[in-house]
Formats: sequence, structure tokens, C-alpha cells
Amino acid sequence: MIKKWIVQEFIEKNIPAYITGLAALVASSVLSMIIPKMLGAITDRLSVKSALAGDIWRMALNMLLMSLALFGLKFVFRIFIIGKARDLECFLRAKLFEKLQILSPTFYNQHKTGDLMSYVINDLGAVRMAFAIGIVFLVDGVLINVVSLGIMFQTINPYLTALAVLPIIFSVFVILALKGPIRVRFTVVQESFADLSDRIQENISGIRVIKSYAQEPFEIAKLESSSNRRITAQLNYVKISALLGPAVNALFGLSFALTLAVGGEYVRAGVITLGDFIAFNTYLGLLVAPITNFGRVVETWQKAFASMKRLDGIFTAPVEILIDSGIPEGEKMRGAVEIKNLTYSYPGYESEALRDINISVPSGGTLAIAGRTGSGKSTLVNLLTRMYKIEDGHIFIDGIDINRLNLSDLRENIGYVPQDNFLFSTTIKVNIKFFKEAFSDTDVFSAAQTASVYDAAMSFPEGFETVVGERGVTLSGGQKQRVSMARAVIKEPAVLILDDSMSAVDAKTEKEILKSIKEVLRGRTGILISHRISTISHADEIVMLNKGRIIERGTHAQLLKLKGEYWKLSAAQGVLADSYSEK
Repeated sequence: MIKKWIVQEFIEKNIPAYITGLAALVASSVLSMIIPKMLGAITDRLSVKSALAGDIWRMALNMLLMSLALFGLKFVFRIFIIGKARDLECFLRAKLFEKLQILSPTFYNQHKTGDLMSYVINDLGAVRMAFAIGIVFLVDGVLINVVSLGIMFQTINPYLTALAVLPIIFSVFVILALKGPIRVRFTVVQESFADLSDRIQENISGIRVIKSYAQEPFEIAKLESSSNRRITAQLNYVKISALLGPAVNALFGLSFALTLAVGGEYVRAGVITLGDFIAFNTYLGLLVAPITNFGRVVETWQKAFASMKRLDGIFTAPVEILIDSGIPEGEKMRGAVEIKNLTYSYPGYESEALRDINISVPSGGTLAIAGRTGSGKSTLVNLLTRMYKIEDGHIFIDGIDINRLNLSDLRENIGYVPQDNFLFSTTIKVNIKFFKEAFSDTDVFSAAQTASVYDAAMSFPEGFETVVGERGVTLSGGQKQRVSMARAVIKEPAVLILDDSMSAVDAKTEKEILKSIKEVLRGRTGILISHRISTISHADEIVMLNKGRIIERGTHAQLLKLKGEYWKLSAAQGVLADSYSEK
């Protein structure tokens, strides 16, 4: 189940609204039970021709007033119960999104985007329905059934009531028998919807790759296959859920037939009056909706329980790193970074991504990290920004263990430009500001000039107000990287990390950016990750990684003298002649 406190927190905040709604619901149910009895009384008086004209008008007026009161009460409970269910859905969606924000990358490595979208849309919708019509039909149905049967049994005829109720009882057993299969098949429906959503999302995101490889027919075939699985799952669910309504109606038809046959004889024999017979059938008719709705209640709550079980996997997922954990940093960080005896393996993997890493970068210093793909470069950065959890005593900033620092403060003091330069579907200016109104246009222009993207932005007809499209689709790879760099630079971080951020820019642009970055790095700690020697050659210290270990370290000149891996990388890029010649 969803953690008790999450729903309980919402209900406790809205107790007056729920009390008002439930009171109106109970009152409307009780009031609806009086009308059939009044109708029976009017019929009896008309049948013996004992009612005066004034009495008939007075009874009709009373029924009209009761109908108006019933309308008002139904309006109130729909506002305060069904309306609050919408608020509950928004509340749970906010809580779910809040939880998704603090889960580690390990969680997202194990869950697809389409599946998570299904949680946010379909599963929360199922929970909302349970707390809307699920509650209304449950309370209304119980009251109508109990009150109607009580009136029928005590004031009309107990034997006729028992005869009419037998088929109804059987219909309840049918409903209860179907609830288990309904829950199981609805879970399959949700899973198939998640698979279909993920397939569509993946295809839209990768549409350019699909087109470039002429894969459209194959992807269409895959989508049709996912759609067919979704249809099959939905049909299997509908086949069993569709039995509820017809089964209940058929059994009620039997109940009405018995009532007409036996009740008609009772009227002829004078056991009950014609008014009682009409009232009895009216009450029996009132039972049809609650019993049918009981099937819907079972179906609704079974769907909700299936969704709650799925949502529980999110709400109870362990949070490896709490955002508000640790102590806030009172002053702006200086940026001195120290890594001691760091060994790390990703969760679920036995192999070590990093082994015995020891690095010290003074405040204002520049560290460069190079190595082959998979050597552990990005892992090191992910640990520095606490994307993954590490034990105490391995990574320090300004002499403080990063596990003791407030996560928000830590990341606010680190400017990070990742390999995947994700941009939001908004303007260039907003992407640089990252939705923070504290930054002025002057700050945006300055950061853009530092990242050498100012001229590119101004070349568009709308300048910095240009909407870049989903994931920055309207910009080139180099432009996206430079906007991402401007976003990191604008907050003037104590530590600036560039994770292979020059890979999509040409040599001329790289020189322009490096010239600006050198100015930005004055007084700040810089960590550069790159395959390009030209990008890292000016660093105070260069570290070469291989299979998670440091195999070489030193300045550009020192590493060239070693004629090791760094020398081979430099030779492959033709940097030796410009940088070093043996004497």
C-alpha cells in the first residue's frame, strides 16, 4: 500500500470537507428512501378515493421539496468528496514527483521512462477513482441497501422481501468471485500501457537516428506489436469486468419476476396493499443501482489496490542520498578537493569502477582527468557530486567530508557540464538561467560570452528568446554544449567540472572557450575530463586512468617525458611537436 502517512496527511488537512461531504452523502441516501414510501401512501389514498385535492397537491409539493433537497445534498457531496479526490490526485502526484527527484541514478537505471509515466498518469488516476466514486458508491450503496431492505422487511412483507433478496445475494457472490481476476488483469493492462508509452517516447526521442538508418518500417512493426499486446491485455480485462453488469442485471430480472408473480398474488389476496406493492417494487428498483455499483466499487478498488501496489514500489524505494542531509555551508566554498583511498563499485556489480584513488586539488587549481572509455572518469565526477553514495572519509571539499555537507549547498557550489548536454524546451535565456529569476539579463549575456555562445544566440532572429525545442533540437551539438557551459558558469561555482565538454566543438571554438574558461577558473577549482590533449594540457595536474586505477600523473610536460599512455594519446592527436621535443 501507499505509505499510510501520505494519504493520512491529506485527509487530516481536509477533515472538515470530508465530514461535510459524508454528511451530505448520508443525508441524501436517507432522504431518497423516504420518497418511495410517500409514493405508496399516495397510491393507497388514490386507490380508495379518500384523498382530497388539497392533500394531493400538498403531497406533490412535499415530494418536489424533497427532490430539491436531494439535488442540493448530491451537489454538496460531489463537491466535497469527488472534488477532493482530484485534490488528492494532485497531492499524490506532487509527493510522487518529489520522491522521484531525490532517488539516485541507480533507480533510473532500472526503470524506463514510459513505466514511470504510467505511474504518474494511470496509477494515480485509479487511486483518484477509488477515493471518488469508490467512496460514494460504497457509502451510498450500503445505506440504500440496509435502509431499503429494512423498510421492505418491516413495513411491507418479510416473506416477499426474502424471496426478492435471494437472487441479489447470489449476485454479490458473483461480484466477489470476480474481484481477484480483475485486479490481476488490470495490473497486466497497466504494465502493457507502460511498455507502449516507453516505446513511443523512445521512438520520438530517437526519430533522427531512426530516419537516418531508414528504420521506420521496423519501428512501426515494433509499435504495432506493443499496441497489440496492449489491446490483448485490455480485452482480457474487459472480458471479465464486463461480466459484472450483465450478471447483476440478469439476477435482478429474476428478482423482479418473482416479486411480480408473488407480490401480485399478495395484492389480490389482500396481504399487502397496492401502494405497498408499488413502494416495494420502487425500493427493489433502488437496489439495482447500489448492487450494480457494488460491482463497480469492487472493480474500482481492485484497480486502485493494483495501482497502489505499483506506486508502493516508488514510495518505498530507498533514498540513498537525502537532499537536506548534512550541515549547511555557512560561507561560499573555496573549492579545495581531496580524494583519499577511494575504491568504488556500482550497486549490484562486483567489479570495481575505481580503485585506490588519491587526488588533491588546491583551491583555484586545475585537475585534468584523461583515459579510455570506461576507465572511471565520469564515475569519479558522479561521486564528487554525490550522485551515488560512498562511505565517509574518502572525498573532502575544503577539508569537510562531502557526506557531512548539505547536498543542495554542495551542488550549488559545483558547476557541472555533463557529456549529455540536456536542454529544456524553452528559450536560450531561460536554459542559461535555469529558471532562476535571481540572474539578470546581464548575467546571462556575460555567461554566454564566457562560453562563446553569445554570437551564436544573437544570430537567431529572436536572439536569446529563441526557443530551442525539445532537448535543444534546434541547436547544433556545439551550441548545446556551450549553452550548457553558460548554465554552469552563470552561478559562479567554487568548483567547475567540464565532463568532455569540448567534444562537439571545432578547434577554433575550443580555443575561444578555453581562453574564456581560463579566466573563469581564476580563483576557482577546475576539473576537466577530456580525450583532447589541447583541452587538458594547461592543467596543473593531469591524471591518466585505466580500468579505474591511476596509471600516470603529472603536468603535460612531465607525462610526455614518461612516454606512456599519455604520450601515445598526444602522439595520436599530433600534439607532440607543439608541446614537447626531446633534448
